[in-house]
Amino acid sequence: MRLLLTIFLLGLTVLKAIAQTKTAMSSPATPVVAALSSPMRTYALRLAPGQDLRQQLQVFAQANQIKAATIVTGVGSLTTVKLRLANQPGPTEYKGHFEVVSLVGTLSINGSHLHLAVADSTGRTIGGHLVDGNLVYTTMELVVGVLEELDFRRETDPVSTYQELVVYPADHKAKKARQNKSPKP
Repeated sequence: MRLLLTIFLLGLTVLKAIAQTKTAMSSPATPVVAALSSPMRTYALRLAPGQDLRQQLQVFAQANQIKAATIVTGVGSLTTVKLRLANQPGPTEYKGHFEVVSLVGTLSINGSHLHLAVADSTGRTIGGHLVDGNLVYTTMELVVGVLEELDFRRETDPVSTYQELVVYPADHKAKKARQNKSPKP
């Protein structure tokens, strides 16, 4: 009799857990943030030896009046790496030969947020915020995806107190003007 009661109570517990899982999956605990979408136009570019990675990305964004873009991919090599590491007030500089293993982030004339990861000749990898001073060794091959229907802006976040990304729909008049001109290198 005790065994039957234990099996019955165990069965009820399993049924309750299944019901709770179904409820949790159908209604998230935190609301989903509204997201804006946009078609993406891509541009491929190559940086030459000695050029500054971050500065050249900003030049490209300014020349083409890019308000919202993402780095689709970035590979190459650097002789000088300058990163602001996590939770540090200023940049750290490394000299040598480094392979770029990752470049990610958002790019905009209104403020960019880019992260870089590099590996040295031993495979040791380090990453952080991309700042000025990252000099190309042999090449830097980039694909930039421009999100023409969006406008990335940086606004003070009340919680973090940092300038954080806020996404707006693009001004359609400006969008049409951008479509009528070809990209500048």
